[in-house]
Amino acid sequence: MSAHVAIRLALILASLILVLWLAGVLWLIHQVAVGATSYLYWREAALNTLVYSAVGVVVATRRPAHPIGWLLLVAGLACALQLLSGEYAATTLVLGPGHLPYGPTAEWLSYMLQSAIVFILFFLLLVFPTGRLLSSRWRIVAWVGVCGFSVGLPSSALVPGPFEKDSLFDNPFGLDAAILGPLNAVGLTLILAAILGAVLSLVVRLVRSRGEERQQIKWFVAAAVLGFFALFVVTFVSNILPEGNGIGALVGFLGNLLWIIVPASLPIAVGIAILRYRLYDIDLLINRTLVYGTLTILLAGVYAGTIVLLQEVFRALTGQQSGLAIVASTLVIAVLFNTFRRHIQAFIDRRFYRRKYDARKTLESFSTKLRNETDVEALNNDLISVVRETMQPAHVSLWLSPDRNVKHE
Repeated sequence: MSAHVAIRLALILASLILVLWLAGVLWLIHQVAVGATSYLYWREAALNTLVYSAVGVVVATRRPAHPIGWLLLVAGLACALQLLSGEYAATTLVLGPGHLPYGPTAEWLSYMLQSAIVFILFFLLLVFPTGRLLSSRWRIVAWVGVCGFSVGLPSSALVPGPFEKDSLFDNPFGLDAAILGPLNAVGLTLILAAILGAVLSLVVRLVRSRGEERQQIKWFVAAAVLGFFALFVVTFVSNILPEGNGIGALVGFLGNLLWIIVPASLPIAVGIAILRYRLYDIDLLINRTLVYGTLTILLAGVYAGTIVLLQEVFRALTGQQSGLAIVASTLVIAVLFNTFRRHIQAFIDRRFYRRKYDARKTLESFSTKLRNETDVEALNNDLISVVRETMQPAHVSLWLSPDRNVKHE
């Protein structure tokens, strides 16, 4: 895959993530407005979608051959789908299965995506920052992780009953099979062992690294080791404390908070390494943040306004609301995305990056003139003028070597 194609693919994937995130957030706003129960993990999903996709698109567009950016983008896509499917499942309780079907299936999908995100984070720990394993010996850790998720995910997907005590529905694909319990235990054990091995590989990288790479890894090791250790301790303590205990409630609250912070801290640590140690251009990240931040706010406003307008139209025509308003609004956002992005990018370049914008326009104008100009002296003057305007050197001169092969008559 060429670099140009990879960059376009990364931007398309980031655009898709943004549309899915907006749809999930609008559904969340609707649930809050009507006083309905929201998706249990909406905080984690909404925050992680933005963090993972923002860092991922910067890395993927600057280093298309590096797997870190693509891992972060896939994690962002999984978080966006988790948020959307979870909010869809919660909405079905409000509107009823007659209006929105497959609520239990949507909640099942959200829980499966949550496990898939952990699998992606496992590989992120294992290959950061080079994008490769520490050595061939560490392949066993990767295979243990693959086996653990291959066993644990299907067994979890088929366990009957509610997914957890606060679940909205029972598992629609649950099977009453005695073997699922042992398989789930084996898968969980392998997953924990693989994650511990991945964290250990980070520590080994830190010990062996030198110079800038060592400084780069420090941020990620701090976030990974301290974060996962805190999660392990809090989870262990909350399981041994009795329910209803005051300390147990405090530990449970702390655990919920850590499950929001720790997964989001990993891409943030990657971003700090990128910015602080100049792996990539900081101006590009600032530029993209301004563009896509403004674009997100603008599209959210258009999306919300379109839904309100269409719902009023449906209410006037049929006397009730319709889910078609959400579908139509999503299509409108998909059509307007590239147009809005181009105009916002041009405005940001003119307003905050005027010198680079003027230089690019000058070069484009000179390139157009170059196609039609035949006078060498005029080209010399134009070239010197362009160099002065774009690069602003203290002195500029042009020397042309005579062509000895040309016959003068």
